[in-house]
Amino acid sequence: MATSQGTWGYRDRFGDAFARTYFRRFGPGVASSIGLGTYLGAPTDEYDERYRESITDALSAGINHVDTAINYRHQRSERVVGEALDAADAGREEVVVATKGGFVPFDGSRPDDPGAYVREEFVRPGHVAVDDLARGSHAIAPDFLEELLDRSLANLGVDTVDCYYVHSPETQLAVRNREAVYDQLEAAFERLERRREAGDIGAYGVATWEAFRVPRDHDAYLSLPEVVARAARAAETVGAAEPGLKAIQLPFSVTMADAFTVAAHRHPEEERDVSALEYAQAAGLDVVASATLAQGDLASSIPAAVDAELHGETAAQRAINFARSAPGVTTALVGTSSPAHVPENVAAGTFEPLGARAFDAVFE
Repeated sequence: MATSQGTWGYRDRFGDAFARTYFRRFGPGVASSIGLGTYLGAPTDEYDERYRESITDALSAGINHVDTAINYRHQRSERVVGEALDAADAGREEVVVATKGGFVPFDGSRPDDPGAYVREEFVRPGHVAVDDLARGSHAIAPDFLEELLDRSLANLGVDTVDCYYVHSPETQLAVRNREAVYDQLEAAFERLERRREAGDIGAYGVATWEAFRVPRDHDAYLSLPEVVARAARAAETVGAAEPGLKAIQLPFSVTMADAFTVAAHRHPEEERDVSALEYAQAAGLDVVASATLAQGDLASSIPAAVDAELHGETAAQRAINFARSAPGVTTALVGTSSPAHVPENVAAGTFEPLGARAFDAVFE
């Protein structure tokens, strides 16, 4: 697993090659503020090879935070991450590895009959009950998450996942009320606390698409304060010294800045509503930003008024640095399916992000 000594040693290896705030505290050590995303791309051998090369190159060049999920590219992304970890010159203790569980994963390719696959692979063996599934493809029941975690550990070829995210719990709101989803999360957290105690995960988090960045009256809304409270109760139930909930993941980019602008969560210490980013910062949660380049759209063009304030030689670098500049963001994830883009993405870390005042000015 990633360690304090390992990640700080990785940082020191690069000396002054990056800007001063490029490496940031994450978990027991530090992580690069640019991370490797593995969501996009076809589930093919060609994309496997592209990812393998990209991740290996990036781990050798100064990025030590890799993010994936068991359902990404039908488990291929996790497996390629594991292969890249073996091939790179960075040691396992130097690299933060994060993955997610929640969506039913296919195995290598989409089956001809997805429903039959789910029944045979997960329902009949008792890994998940039909009633736990939302839209036939998502569950966060403890037994299901435990099965997915075991498969992820095998796919990645690691003993410990540094951060394990409950993936898109707002999906459950399609079939049950909000209180029931909070109950589900608490039960999931209890199981993850036990897996943390066993050493299978270093910490856990919640990865969302909408839940934390939409207004309270939105159908997909989940309250960050309530999620944090449920994690505290789960830790107390299992006798943990402190909750293992350490991070959240959500989209954040030039064109998707709701996590900074929508005040939908009560501040943990003050009588006011704040954004997801401000709440996380006040509560001591790390924030990992996804969709930094808006799935590639920002790699070539950024709104002119924002672009003028950012540092970087290319539009992609400036978009990455926008996400890295947001208060509370630890790491901004960038897709890595193209080896040719790795040097450009890594080089974004040689530029200082915006200061707090300059970042705020973008929204005035």
